Amino acid sequence: MLGHLAEFRKDPVSTLNRGWRDHGEIFRLRLGPRDLVLFVGPEAHDFYFRASDDELDAKAVYQFTVPIFGRGVAYDVAPELMSEQLGFLFPALGAPSMRRFVRLMLEETSEFADALGEEGEIDLPSAMNQLTVNIASHCLLGREVREQVDEGFAEAYHDLQKGINTLGFFLPRLPTAAHRSRDRARRRVAALFGEIMAERRRSGAAPDDFMQTLMRAQYKDGRALSDDEITGILLTVLFAGQHTSAVLATWTGLELMAAPSYAARLRDEIQEVYGQGEELSLASLRRQTALENAVRECERLHPPLILLVRKVLKPLRFGDYDVPAGALAMVSPAVSHRLPSVFADPERFHPERFAPPAREDKSHRYALIGFGGGKHLCMGKHFAYAQLKAIWTVLLDRFEWVLDTAMPAPNYGSWVTGPEEPCRVRYRRRSQASAFG
Repeated sequence: MLGHLAEFRKDPVSTLNRGWRDHGEIFRLRLGPRDLVLFVGPEAHDFYFRASDDELDAKAVYQFTVPIFGRGVAYDVAPELMSEQLGFLFPALGAPSMRRFVRLMLEETSEFADALGEEGEIDLPSAMNQLTVNIASHCLLGREVREQVDEGFAEAYHDLQKGINTLGFFLPRLPTAAHRSRDRARRRVAALFGEIMAERRRSGAAPDDFMQTLMRAQYKDGRALSDDEITGILLTVLFAGQHTSAVLATWTGLELMAAPSYAARLRDEIQEVYGQGEELSLASLRRQTALENAVRECERLHPPLILLVRKVLKPLRFGDYDVPAGALAMVSPAVSHRLPSVFADPERFHPERFAPPAREDKSHRYALIGFGGGKHLCMGKHFAYAQLKAIWTVLLDRFEWVLDTAMPAPNYGSWVTGPEEPCRVRYRRRSQASAFG
């Protein structure tokens, strides 16, 4: 009756890897009453990401996000309307905004680094979560929200994060303690955003941020967005821009601590780019190719989302196999990113695989899928890369970092897969002068 559920709950990636080894690029497993079909490898990914919304549907799967984002937005509306809502934000992710965001990323990370003092110990996942909340709230939500991070917003947001869990995936309305806290937090955030929007309308203030972009926006039929719709879209973007970034920032730091020679190479790159007094900017981050390769390698080894899931709405045929309607179709970055046919020596941390001449990620359009693919590619991918590069440029420049234990195991109890906690690391301020700022 339970199928593969017990094995899957204990270690989902091992279960899926066993299926791939035994059955190849497509196979079916059962989790209780649900049939799941996994597509593995670039060719299977191509089929998956090219499927239309009336063949593979995300809305039916991600209903667990509705209590967090709210009614009338994201996965509570038709795909066409969701695309229109997210489309309001594309101009705000253009180069002018990104240049401003990088300045804020530097400001927030420098403030975080200053507060660390000369040496000490931190729980890295907790620290990266707080830092990325500060960055995302400042960049994406606006100055007013950032100023209230320490006065209730961060606590409410963390309670919302706890609403993303395995039980909530199947039973999002079950009245557990975590779900009750989630619902209270959603009401607090809605009240906070509503007060800010009301004050902006009263005062005539119109800062250049996502909230103001949505306050000015209109649907194709000419209707303005309601305050609750604005709140829901902002939360959708915040979760997309923060939760996965915090996890990937943590894994990036851990891998660099485990590879001190590569960390030294990154410090040389920092000195090369900034040693003559250049300020950290969007343009300078783009020249830090060794750091970007490290971030991409951590995306490969530690994708924050181990599964991307859609519901099959009509029967599909892939090769010689029929995929029945009603099943859940999945791709797994955690499995496909370690295929030896795509990535040489796939268990090894080797950022140079992304540099010429190897360019292993260019072997196929969907070799690297940590941020999804096709029309479902994460719109915040470039924001996330810039954020992670800004964070570790500052932290590597200012401090030596040490992980005294073995690399921690993944925590599969959370929908977004970070390391098991606590995950404490030591740091000491470097004697060399900072390369910038």
